[in-house]
Amino acid sequence: MAGRFDLPEPDAFTRTYWDAAAEGRLLIRRCRACGRAHHYPREFCPHCWSEDVAWEPASGRATLYTWSVVHRNDLPPFAERTPYIAAVVDLAEGPRMMTEVVGAAAEPPTGELSAGAELEVVFRDGIPVFRVVPGTAGG
Repeated sequence: MAGRFDLPEPDAFTRTYWDAAAEGRLLIRRCRACGRAHHYPREFCPHCWSEDVAWEPASGRATLYTWSVVHRNDLPPFAERTPYIAAVVDLAEGPRMMTEVVGAAAEPPTGELSAGAELEVVFRDGIPVFRVVPGTAGG
């Protein structure tokens, strides 16, 4: 990891997820037993405990659940990114996901944010982050 705290450490199970993200695709897991989607990737369904789960593409659409503007983080490379917006979003498929909200400007787009704001996935160095959908209310 070479002193970076923002890079994933893929293992045999999560490699599929991170390889897709490096290609600009967001994947989630869906249970074939109960039909519910979940994120973060697990080898079993957190809702019914079935091990009959499969990867599927996510739409990349989400709504903002909550966020916080981070003004100080001394871990590399976060110090260079402050301020940034740590967020929790509700994916269109149902699962909730921790992420970051990014904007076109150097400053975080805090004026565009409100609970329920429409977001879309973008990828930064193979990591899924979200931005406000252009032209939407509040955005």
